Amino acid sequence: MKARSAFSVKVCEAKVMIIPIRCMTCGKPVGHLWETYQKEVKKGRNAQKVLDELGLERYCCRALFLTHRDLIKTVGQFKK
Repeated sequence: MKARSAFSVKVCEAKVMIIPIRCMTCGKPVGHLWETYQKEVKKGRNAQKVLDELGLERYCCRALFLTHRDLIKTVGQFKK
């Protein structure tokens, strides 16, 4: 039986990113919204409006998206 992880690892265009599947505070599923959020913000749209459109109304979920940074490449450089 596979152990479930609190993080989702997605491979997208040779980039690896780790985003929590659920909000760590309220438990709302948010992992599936990350790619949409990233695409819209990179287009130059206001992050507040994007979060509103995605249905992220709680402060905890919004903070998760606004403060998340993809550090997998940085962390991957270090050996155990």
